[in-house]
Amino acid sequence: MANLQAEGEQHLSEIIDEIKKQLAQLEYGSLEIQVHNGQVVQIERREKRRWEKTPSAR
Repeated sequence: MANLQAEGEQHLSEIIDEIKKQLAQLEYGSLEIQVHNGQVVQIERREKRRWEKTPSAR
């Protein structure tokens, strides 16, 4: 039983590390964390990239 708990804590630690990594790499956008039955099953990162309009050449 203790082994299962240790594995669960290791898995949770890996998930938290991945969330931190994704947030650190994100400049503009969102991070969505999907949870099913109390467990994280998916992390989705959406990033926006925009450029300012420049005057067109004439």
